[in-house]
Amino acid sequence: MATVHLRIGDLVWGKLGRYPPWPGKIVSPPKDLKKPRGKKCHFVKFFGTEDHAWIKVEQLKPYHAHKEEMIKINKGKRFQQAVDAVEDFLKKAKGKEQNSDGKGDLKGKKTPSKPLKILEEDDEDLSALKDPSEKPVKDDPHFHHFLLSQSEKPASSMEPISKRLKIIEEDTGSTSIQAADSTAINGSITPTDKRIGFLGLGLMGSGIVSNLLKMGHVVTVWNRTAEKCDLFIQEGARLGRTPAEVASMCDITFSCVSDPKAARDLVLGPSGVLQGIRPGKCYIEMSTVDPETITELSQVITSRGGRFLEAPVAGSQQLSNDGMLVILAAGDRTVYEDCSSCFQAMGKTSFFLGEAGNAARMMLILNMVQGSFMATVAEGLTLAQATGQSQQTFLDILCQGQMASTFVDQKCQNILQGNFKPDYYLKHIQKDLRLAISMGDMANHPTPMAAAANEVYKRAKALDQSDNDISAVYRAYIH
Repeated sequence: MATVHLRIGDLVWGKLGRYPPWPGKIVSPPKDLKKPRGKKCHFVKFFGTEDHAWIKVEQLKPYHAHKEEMIKINKGKRFQQAVDAVEDFLKKAKGKEQNSDGKGDLKGKKTPSKPLKILEEDDEDLSALKDPSEKPVKDDPHFHHFLLSQSEKPASSMEPISKRLKIIEEDTGSTSIQAADSTAINGSITPTDKRIGFLGLGLMGSGIVSNLLKMGHVVTVWNRTAEKCDLFIQEGARLGRTPAEVASMCDITFSCVSDPKAARDLVLGPSGVLQGIRPGKCYIEMSTVDPETITELSQVITSRGGRFLEAPVAGSQQLSNDGMLVILAAGDRTVYEDCSSCFQAMGKTSFFLGEAGNAARMMLILNMVQGSFMATVAEGLTLAQATGQSQQTFLDILCQGQMASTFVDQKCQNILQGNFKPDYYLKHIQKDLRLAISMGDMANHPTPMAAAANEVYKRAKALDQSDNDISAVYRAYIH
């Protein structure tokens, strides 16, 4: 096949990662914008959204030669709007050519252009990407991921794919999913046609299921306390009578429960998931558990011909509700890819970490750090009070320094207001600390800070704070 040479001004179809080709025009990049290293690419302005991106040459096709092909395989309101924008552009260009024949009335006149909108990776303002008057559509091809990456670093095996922007180097072995997005930012994910099952409607599971339904997924739910299913049934979910039934009815079944015992019981117990697993069925364990539990579950699921993935989530109830969780996945890579639209609905970013057990290890480390940090902040607040210092002033100073974060501000404000409504249960962070310490013991690695924090949380549990938020560890210092 002959190489197609493209140049500035050519109309093209540009493809990024697993997302559908989109109509655009090769343009000159801003002078101060550096070209990504490595692959040869062109700077493309896409129609319909006015986004810009560096696209690799092999991911570009001439517009006219492939128009019929692309229109057949791509659907969606915004896609059609983008194609219409190309046709309008061509008509105007033809009209200008005709007007220029012997006519000089347009000479010297310039149409004022809007400033180029280039989003940074941490840019929160995505309003330029969509018409504020347009309602979200389910069949949107999710074009918001054709955004510009200014990063010159090659994708690494642990690099996250942000909802905002990232050039995907598919041949570098990157282990991040192509583009996870948040429903808080973009309500137009194309849902998988696979039937989804979800077991466990606690603080995290409830928000996840709600976002899956909002994004058009077909979801069957089950919960140990059946009444919790009612709200989701009203939102369009189907009801499964047992975990086995859900696994049998669905192509992909997620589980999100409290601890290793609950995770094992759900699979191995009476009417458990294992009884509904058939060859090709997918099971995704989202609970934060130890690596040994993950290994056991992976083995029993795959022994029945099932496909297994672990995918614990970093976040809180609020982040779950907002679709802004961080998903850590490991196990069967093909299951990870099959879950793409699900992960887009529930999270802002996802990582694939290799073999089963790695996500559990990483999740325990993250929660160990968070739990220890929360205990230290609570200790600082109580020490401030004990030494006659203003706790509010301590917080104000803390939030102006290098440790400033939404997490610190919200947790401390809740403590000062006496508000310990659970966003992440204290009993669960203590469980995670315990599992992390055990993991450290098995690796012969010291975890003295986590061990100290664990004792404080155990005291908080003894003070009847188990079902309060993790910030209730504060009460362990004042009683």
